[in-house]
Amino acid sequence: MSDHLTIVDHPLVQHKLTLMRDKTTPSAVFRQLLHEISHFLTYEITRDLPMTTKTIETPMAEMEAPTLKGKKLALISILRAGNGMLDGVLDCIPLARVGFVGLYRDEATLKPVQYYCKLPEGMNDRVAIVVDPMLATGNSSAAAIDLVKAAGCTDIRFMCLLAAPEGVARMQEAHPDVPIVTAALDERLNDKGYIVPGLGDAGDRMFGTK
Repeated sequence: MSDHLTIVDHPLVQHKLTLMRDKTTPSAVFRQLLHEISHFLTYEITRDLPMTTKTIETPMAEMEAPTLKGKKLALISILRAGNGMLDGVLDCIPLARVGFVGLYRDEATLKPVQYYCKLPEGMNDRVAIVVDPMLATGNSSAAAIDLVKAAGCTDIRFMCLLAAPEGVARMQEAHPDVPIVTAALDERLNDKGYIVPGLGDAGDRMFGTK
């Protein structure tokens, strides 16, 4: 583990992840588990958000109380699988602004192809959390963060369920300033760019499309 990569090894996270890896787990259960794990990962990735104070009245006294500083956070989902984590993050940060980056992987080159991008306004003043369950080759994640940076954002974090060493290395090369929070660092990629042992294609498992 390094400043660039944080693995959330909480027992509940690891237990739920094992259930998700099991190929017999149905789509409905898979989605619910991903939703639940996203809560734990959100807790970790927001640990050092900037804070300030404001004066409030409790039923007992006036006090200077801690509160988040700055504009509302931006949550950026990499379509389509990122949406499986998005609702879990929104449970924890319901006032966040939400953006979407549409990328698909060219199966021949393993390179990302962009087909959609819609980001909140004022990205230069927001903390952004980019979400995608799988950090495999890292190409799609790096391309999505390129777009977020192009919109002016300077405080970006990346949250995923599983990471491969190749994806972590690619992200560290392309975006060394973007910390990664994940539930597990797996062994490797196979020749098709899938994480091993992994859990298969997260989007297909989530939506029952294969």
